[in-house]
Amino acid sequence: MTVQKFITYSPLDINGKQLDSKHELQLRVLPNSGNYLLHKDLLRHLNSKNQGTVSTKTRSEVRGGGRKPWRQKGTGRARAGSNRSPLWKGGGVIFGPKPKSISLKLNKKERRLALQTLLYNKKNSLVVIENLETEIIEPKTKAFLKVCKECSIDLNQKILVVVSKKTIPLKLATQNLQNVELISASNLNTFSLLKAKQIILTPLAIKDIQEIYCG
Repeated sequence: MTVQKFITYSPLDINGKQLDSKHELQLRVLPNSGNYLLHKDLLRHLNSKNQGTVSTKTRSEVRGGGRKPWRQKGTGRARAGSNRSPLWKGGGVIFGPKPKSISLKLNKKERRLALQTLLYNKKNSLVVIENLETEIIEPKTKAFLKVCKECSIDLNQKILVVVSKKTIPLKLATQNLQNVELISASNLNTFSLLKAKQIILTPLAIKDIQEIYCG
C-alpha cells in the first residue's frame, strides 16, 4: 500500500546562503515493502548493460570436418566421424554460451514507485542549490569546487548532481571529479541514487522529477 509523503526544502545559493523560498516534493512511497521493487529495478538496470552477444561455435558451425578422419573398423583406433568433434582440438564447444537476452521487465508504475521510495529514504542526503545550471558559466573544475566548499559538500564521498538540463560549462566543470556524477532529471535511476552519499538537486530538477516520476 502506497503512502503520500511530502519533502520540503529551503534552497541554498551558490555561495551557501540560505534562501527564503521553499520547494516541495510530493512522493508516493512504499513504507514497509519497497525493498523488493528497488532490488528488481536495480537488476533491470544492471542487466540492461549486458549486451548478451557472447557466442561459441558448435561442431556443425566450425569450418571443416566434412571427411571422416579414418575408416570405421580395422585401424585399432577409436571410431571418429569428424575432426571438428568437441573431443578434438579445434573442434566445437559443448553447451557453450550463445547470444541471448537477459533483460528484466519492470512496469513503468513499479519503476516510478521504486524511484520515489528511494528518494524519500535519502531525504536527509538531499541538498537543493538554486540556479546551479545557470550560475556556473566557466567550464572549469575550480568553479564547481568553490560551490561545493561554500555549500559544505564533501567531495570524498559519492556525489550525485541532478539538474534539469546538462549545460556545457557544468558538464566540463564536473567531468574531472572522480566522485561526482552529473545526470539530468529525465535520466534519473535507482542505481545512481543508491551509489550516492549526497545528492545535489536544483529547483528546476525537482520540478522535472515531480512531473516525470510523481505524476
